[in-house]
Amino acid sequence: MINELTRKNNKLLKNKILKELSLLYIEDEENIRINMIKTLKLLVNDIIDLPDTKGALEVLKNKKINLIICDINLPKQNGIDFVKEVRKFDQKIPVILLSASTDKDYLLEATRLKLVDYLVKPIDFNILQSALHKVADEIIEDGKYLLKFENEIFYNFIEKNLYRINEENKIALTLKEIELLEYLIIHDQRVISQEEIKEHIWEDDACATDSALKNLLNKLRKKIGKNSIKNISGFGYKIQYNN
Repeated sequence: MINELTRKNNKLLKNKILKELSLLYIEDEENIRINMIKTLKLLVNDIIDLPDTKGALEVLKNKKINLIICDINLPKQNGIDFVKEVRKFDQKIPVILLSASTDKDYLLEATRLKLVDYLVKPIDFNILQSALHKVADEIIEDGKYLLKFENEIFYNFIEKNLYRINEENKIALTLKEIELLEYLIIHDQRVISQEEIKEHIWEDDACATDSALKNLLNKLRKKIGKNSIKNISGFGYKIQYNN
C-alpha cells in the first residue's frame, strides 16, 4: 500500500519541488524568451531570465539557482561554452540545453556536460515538463527531500520515515497518518477543508466522520508537533514547517 501511495503522490511531489526551484533561463530571441517564460511559470515560480550569458555567472554566485535552461546559439558566448564555465565550479547543478539544431557535433559536446536533457526547438510542453520532472527526480535522489517540523522532527518524503534529530530516532507512522501528512505537504500552499481531507483519506463515507478526522489529526500532531498543523477556524487546516 505504501508503494501505491508513492506512485499516487509522485507527480504531485515533483510539481511541488519544481514550484520551489530557482531557475536561470538564458535565451537571446526576445519573443521566444517571453513565450517560454509564460510556459515555465506554469511549472516554476522563481525565474531569472537573461538575453545572453553576460552576468549569468554573477547571478550564480549571488543567488541560489537550482536549474539552468540555456539556449546554445547565443551571441558572444554560446550555451555550451557557458556550461563548460559553470562546470568548472559546479558539477551538480542541473542543466537543460535548447537548440534549433540537431547537429551531431553539438550533441557530442553536450553529452560531456552532464546535462539533464537536450531539447530541440520548438519545445513541446509535455517534453519540457518531462525534462523538468527529471530535474525533480535528481533533487529527490540527491537530497532525499527532507521536511523539517518543530522540535527537530524531520520527514523523509521518499522513505516515508519520520524521525527526531537523526535517522536512528524513528517515529512510527500509520498508513492513514502518512496519507494525511503527505496530502497536507503536497497542498501546503493553501488551506484544506475538513471535507476535502475526509474525501481523500477515507473511501467509505461512513468512516469519514468529524471525530475520526479529529482523532487522526491529534495523533499526527503529537508526532510532528502540535503547531505543525494549523487550524484555520471555519476554513480547514494548513501544514507549517520549521525552516
